Amino acid sequence: MYRPNQSEQKIRQAVLIVAVANLAYFFVEFYIARTINSVSLFADSVDFLEDTTINLLILVAFGWSLKMRSYVGMCLAGILLIPAIFMLWTAWQKFNMPIAPDPFLLSITGFGALLVNVGCAFLLARFRHHASSLTQAAFLSARNDAFANIAIIVAGLVTLQWHSGWPDLIVGVGIAILNADAAKSVWEAARQERLSAEA
Repeated sequence: MYRPNQSEQKIRQAVLIVAVANLAYFFVEFYIARTINSVSLFADSVDFLEDTTINLLILVAFGWSLKMRSYVGMCLAGILLIPAIFMLWTAWQKFNMPIAPDPFLLSITGFGALLVNVGCAFLLARFRHHASSLTQAAFLSARNDAFANIAIIVAGLVTLQWHSGWPDLIVGVGIAILNADAAKSVWEAARQERLSAEA
């Protein structure tokens, strides 16, 4: 039976904390996104749910072989694209009539998400090279989400001055691009693991 070493136990603990934090804030952000009709918050809330899934998958996959972990990494790359697809569909629906969300709730919710993601990124930063695509996926998700949250806060401040739905819509598209870039990085790392396992 596989027994994780001390280093892997620490990673498991960090990943579990990150998964719980992401799941909790998903409910907060999703509710507010629906309430104020925000594309960027909707995309980011789905991102929190995606991060929860990624971290739970990492917990399950830690005892597996390099080759099996590479397959999980490839699956994670696909999961990273899911919020981008949902967001693009939502953005397309809003494109012809971009309604401005409440700028205060948009900014304050984005700031709360930023605190969660910065905390998660710092927690995962020292482990991001340990198991390559697995922990890299978790770290990239938290890091990219922090950048997205800063953009959401800025969109809220811009909307406060210029009452339009476009800043929210533009940030939503930016979040989709970040997710696509993270998916590409994780796919490449997983592919390298698979090639190493087969060598």
